[in-house]
Amino acid sequence: MSKKILLLFFLCSSYLLNAQYTNVINSNRPSFSESPYSVGLGVYQLETGFFFNSSKITRTFTIPRSFGSNLVFRTSFFKEKLEFNTNLTFQKDKVAFKNVFNSYYFTTGLSKFSIGAKYLVYEQEYEDKSKEVRSWKRRHAFDWKRVIPSVAVYLGINTNFVGDIYKLEGMTQKVGVLLQNNLSNKFNVVTNIFYDNIGSDYSELSYILTGTYSLNDRWSTFLEHKGSYNKYQINNDFGIGVAYLSSRHFQIDASTRHNFNGKTSEQYTAIGFSFRLDRHVNTFKELGKNGNNVKHRDLIIHKKKKFFGGFLEKAINFFTFKKKKEGKFSRKRPTRKRRKATIKKASKKNGKKK
Repeated sequence: MSKKILLLFFLCSSYLLNAQYTNVINSNRPSFSESPYSVGLGVYQLETGFFFNSSKITRTFTIPRSFGSNLVFRTSFFKEKLEFNTNLTFQKDKVAFKNVFNSYYFTTGLSKFSIGAKYLVYEQEYEDKSKEVRSWKRRHAFDWKRVIPSVAVYLGINTNFVGDIYKLEGMTQKVGVLLQNNLSNKFNVVTNIFYDNIGSDYSELSYILTGTYSLNDRWSTFLEHKGSYNKYQINNDFGIGVAYLSSRHFQIDASTRHNFNGKTSEQYTAIGFSFRLDRHVNTFKELGKNGNNVKHRDLIIHKKKKFFGGFLEKAINFFTFKKKKEGKFSRKRPTRKRRKATIKKASKKNGKKK
């Protein structure tokens, strides 16, 4: 069964060539980068997990320990290329102060609550070389179209419905560009560029570079680097992780990270899963007699007629079958009468001759 499942370049991106929707789940976990592709119309996807973050107390104000859960909900409306998502992070923090004496307290609440949307502006198409049988060299040659990435744009809003230690002046905006290069059937690269918290004192420019490699039909691994810059500090984050495709709609993942921010370092570990409810209906073009495209409205009407037409067709066939049976017997009856009449005539002639 697993051999029949198409391999998904899950984790940070999906295994996609010429479509938004895939037969297997398209999850961004466990990386921090985001694929430019949407989940597809009629798909409702949940990506969640638990994380633990720890660091040393080196500054006056530090959060040396955090434990929480992240939840991302993704779905598509209106268009296949358009996706809406909601990102929530709920965590418990240990807040520490380092002065003459060290002191700390614990706080619990939301640290992130954002709503966003992305739209695939350009989708790169690749040559299917599996059909090339005349030249081994051409079949295995590198397709230079893979150097040109698929491109999407992102627009989001960071709400201020978070804990006190994470509150800013108000709601802020986030914009980004999402790129993906499928360099081979097993290896791809996702690049994200974001400008976050626009209009606040904590505005931040960041980039994420993620490479994903599929080991087989079930297992995949990734290596990632994230850099972020604001006027207070510079962060460099390195991550590695694996994911396991349990079924077409369910994925399990695990990852670990190390972050350097100039003054201290942090250790981050996470486990999670992704699940989707698939209600996707394939859309296709139907050509008329003159080669013109049949409108989607006509397809819907055809489906409605087909429901009642199918019922009527079965009923008509049922009664037609009976009529055919009656017709068979009616053809035999005249034949039998003709034979009896012939026998009677023959017997009369024989009687007269005697």
